[in-house]
This record gives sequence, C-alpha cells and structure tokens, in this order.
Amino acid sequence: MLQGIRNASQHWLGKIVLTVIFTLLIAGVGIFGVEEFFRGGANSNVATVGSTPITAEQVRQAYQNQIQRYQVQLKRALTPDQARMLGLDRQVMAQLITEAALDQKTHDLGLAVPDSAVIRAIHDEKSFQNAQGQFEPQLFYQTLQRAGLNEGMFVREQRSVIARLQLAEAISADLHVPVALREAVHRYATERRAASYLMLTPSTAGQIPDPTDEELKTWYEANKSGFRAPEFRTANLLVVDPDAMAKPDAISEADARAAYALNKDRFGSPEKRAIQQIVFPDRAAAEAARKAIEDGSKTFEAVATERGTDDKDLTLGTLSKAELFDTVVADAAFALPEGGVSQPVQGRFGTVLLRVTKIEPGTVKPFEAVEGEIRKGLALARARDAMETTRDAIEDQRAGAKPLTDIAAERGLTLIAVKAVDPNGKDPEGKKVADIPDADTTLPALFRAEIGGDNEPLRTKAGGYVWYDVTNIDPAHDKPLDQVKDGVKAGWTATEIAKRLQTKGRELVEKLNTGESMEDVAKDVGVNLQEAQDLSRNQAKDMLTADDVNLVFATPVGKAGTAAANDSRAVFKVTSATVPAFVAESPSDRTIGQNFQAALADDVLSEYITEVQKNAGVKVDATALRRAIGGEY
Repeated sequence: MLQGIRNASQHWLGKIVLTVIFTLLIAGVGIFGVEEFFRGGANSNVATVGSTPITAEQVRQAYQNQIQRYQVQLKRALTPDQARMLGLDRQVMAQLITEAALDQKTHDLGLAVPDSAVIRAIHDEKSFQNAQGQFEPQLFYQTLQRAGLNEGMFVREQRSVIARLQLAEAISADLHVPVALREAVHRYATERRAASYLMLTPSTAGQIPDPTDEELKTWYEANKSGFRAPEFRTANLLVVDPDAMAKPDAISEADARAAYALNKDRFGSPEKRAIQQIVFPDRAAAEAARKAIEDGSKTFEAVATERGTDDKDLTLGTLSKAELFDTVVADAAFALPEGGVSQPVQGRFGTVLLRVTKIEPGTVKPFEAVEGEIRKGLALARARDAMETTRDAIEDQRAGAKPLTDIAAERGLTLIAVKAVDPNGKDPEGKKVADIPDADTTLPALFRAEIGGDNEPLRTKAGGYVWYDVTNIDPAHDKPLDQVKDGVKAGWTATEIAKRLQTKGRELVEKLNTGESMEDVAKDVGVNLQEAQDLSRNQAKDMLTADDVNLVFATPVGKAGTAAANDSRAVFKVTSATVPAFVAESPSDRTIGQNFQAALADDVLSEYITEVQKNAGVKVDATALRRAIGGEY
C-alpha cells in the first residue's frame, strides 16, 4: 500500500523527489553494515530503526513495485534471481530504512505536521485537480482506489512525507559553497597552458629484430587473456511474431470497409482554420465589442488594439479542431464561415471573440487507396489478440517434451538455427549473427540456460514470444600459441616499440630538464617541433591526446615530460600557464556555487542520515526479509 504512494511521490508535492536522493545517499553508506545484526524468529517486522518498525507488508509491496518498474523499463519479466542480481532487495531496504530513520528523527524532535498542511498539499496536487485547476474529490478517491489505498492510509503517509522533507530542508537549506572551493574550481576550469612538443613515431624506435620462440612464449603467457576464445553456444529459436503471423489476405472487404468508416479521419488531413482570438474580462464587454464590429464602427483589429492584444497573442494559428485545447472554443471556431466573427464564447480561460480568417478544407483518401494499410492493421491486431492463445498451445506442446523443431514444422513456423554465437552476438569468425531476435534480451537468456533445460519463453519488443533450446556449449578456452602466433608476434613487436620509445622519451626529458633546448632535441631526433597553445584539461589538441594534455597540466612550467600518444610517444615542455583572475559573485562564480551546492547538500544529508541510523540503531531480521521478498539471497 505504501509503495503505491512511493511511486506517485516522484511528482507529488513537487519537492518529494528528495526522497530519491536519500535512497542514493544511503546506498553508498551500505545499509547492511550500519549497526545491524541479523536474527531469526517469526517477527512480522523485517527491520526496526530505533523504535520505528518496517513491516513485512511494507517490504513486500515495495519490492514488488520496484520489480514492476524495472520490468516496464526492460520490457521483459524478471526472475527472482535476476532481481537479486540487480540488488533490488538492497535498494528497497535502503529506501525503507532511510524513511524509517527520518520518521524516527522527526518523532524524537517532536515535529508534527498539522492537518491544514496535509489538506493544502493534497488540494495543491495536480493529479487531484480538474481541468479548471480545482481540487476534485471524486478524482482524489478514484486515484486512491487504483493505488489500493484508503483516505486514512494516504493522509498518514503524506504527513510522514511532509515531515521528512521539512527535516531534510532544514538540514540542507541555505548551504553556502566556501570561497576557497569556488576559487579552486575556477582555477581548475579556466587555467590554460601552452607547450612545445615532438612526436616519437614507431619508426623512431629503429629496426625491431624478430622475436625468439622463447620470447614469444613468455609474452604469450603474460598476455594470454587477450587470446582467449569466448564461450560459444548453439541453439534453436522458435519465434512467434505478430507481424509474421498477420494475414492481411484473410481480412474480408466488408471488415476493411467497416474499419475505414470508423477511422476516416486517419486517412487524410483534417480541416484546418486560421483563428484569431480576443479575450475580454466579462461577457458584457465582449457583447459590446461584438456589436461595434457588427455595425462597422470598429474593426476586429481595432478592438484587439484597445484590449492590448498584440499580433502574437491575437492569432492562435492555423489549427485543426483536435489541436484546440478548449473544446468550447473549438466548436465555436469551426461553426463560423470564413471571415466570420463569433458571438461571445465562454471558454476555459475567459470570455473571447473569435474570427476565422482562412479555411483549409480537409481531405480523405478513398478506400481503395488505403485498403492495403487497413487490411495490414486489422491482421496485425488480430494476430496480437491471438498471441496468448498461440503461446499457451506451444507451452502445452513443450510440456509434452516435444522439440522445437517438431513444433515449428507442425505449425508452419520458422525455426532459427543458431550455429555458434558468443555472448556479444558474434560467430567464430567475429561477424555479427544477424538473425537473433531481440538480441539484447535473447543472448543473455541463451547464456544462462542449460542444455535440455526447461526455459520460459521470452517476450519480444514487438509483442511476440521466443522459445529457445541450447543444443551445444563450447566452453571458453585459451587459444594455443600456434593458432595465434601472428597476433602474438604483432603484440610483442608493439610492446618492444613502446619500450624503446619510452626509454628514448625519458632520455630526451632528462636532456631538456638539464638545459638543452627543444629545437636542438628535435633536430637530434630528426622530427619536427610542434607548438600547442590554449590547452584545456581533458581536451585533446592537435596530435596530443586528452591524457597527454592532462600530463602537461601535471608538469610544472618550464619542465619537460613524456607520455604515450596512441602508437607514438610525445615529449613536451610546458612553456606557460595562465589563469584569469577570480572574481567573487561574478556570473561564472555564481554558476560554480550553484553547481556545487547540490553536491554539498548531498554530502551533508548523507552524513546526517548515517548519524541518525547510527544513533537510532538499525536491526534487520534476515529470516523475515527472505519471507517478505520470497526465497533465499
């Protein structure tokens, strides 16, 4: 019951999103390490924070709702093992313990939320308001009913949420980012450097002799993981897809024409009108203006000018009836002739006069032009409706131990035979296996399954199903040296080149730091000297990678350094470093403060929540937790 409110709390009361922040904060603390002990027993409480209990019902509903949210995002079902692998049990307990800790603290401090504040919050909630922005009791009760709540439960939860937020805001409000921190960030972000550099290319390393067999073997043993063959699996896939099962030719002409008659608006463009609107404070003012326009004493534009309506506000645009939000205004506008001015219309946002300046007639395609589209749509809808029946029938056949090959042949369905595929969806030659449906879902399932296992079908994104049988498993293994000798030789050679360039780079850095000029060093090596200006941290520039640039920033001005640059090596000397003056309260400084204020608030809240839990004491009953979420973990 409480989880229904917790889901909705992502938008209720606006600032309730802070609850999510608490969850993230406490997850970093590690709830199962904060003064917790696990104990058995038949207690109905899964945990307590101080004297505040967390019931099994709370945990069960919170856990199930968290699973449902993930299933909606992933568009597939989650098994209990998968849910635990994702850490959903710990996420739920983290959130519930955080809420309980804050509830305990508000109780200890004697904080109370009056009925008037709860009522005001409920009335201000957009989900409970009608189109006029007024609280609608019927909508309120309908929403609670759908969430499985009664009024008392909802009010109690809202009272707790408001109290938690007030406590959190009292802790994190009005935090100021220290000047020292802002200035340090300013220096880091705005510092610019210049450097002279040269590139030692692989050719600079000279001729690399062929490696001996012993050198190859030694290098192979040290880098064997780079030559490991992944696990490959062979499988049969039976795909039941609505698109494939749809039979447009089976749709009768009568059914197609009936669908066409019901959905004519879809097969063409609707009528559109260029509409102008003037808003008046009341009906009497609108009536007076309407009469002045009718007797010719004033034009529509003159009335608009008197009302302070400029051209932008005067014209609503060229719209279809469906595009007008206010149905009363829409009905009035589309009842007018071209150039006609309406009687006063009481719209949702006031009394208005309307004028239609242009009418663009709607068009409808003839049945013959869209017959194919209609047949396809009806066939697809029928195929989707029959999908569950087909699924149940195939599952019955599977329960009878019938192989997928026989089921496919009997039902005229396509069987996909995957000869060999690795976890990344590639075949032994490294090519992508293209005929695996919904590979991001199917591949992980294939590599969790066992040969001869009873596998649940997977739901596809198109609304179909995939049944799969793993027929062979070729385990991952190290490729023998003889099989990968060319690759090992290339790797050994690249390593030797890198070693030589690194040694050469260090020699040149030592020369530069003892007073030799960059020009002389470049001339001795036989490479061109380069200049890099306006370098920024973490930004590649010219031939320098982002890592090279960061090393330039880590080197004092006037000193030299060296760094790998792809397959080459850079040798550089820092020539200058500049930082604009720090101006407190400047626009850039205020931006820094705003950016770091949230992080500072997170840190303060994290420390506070940790301390609250430490002082209150957190106790979790492992047996009750397993019963609440189902199974062991």
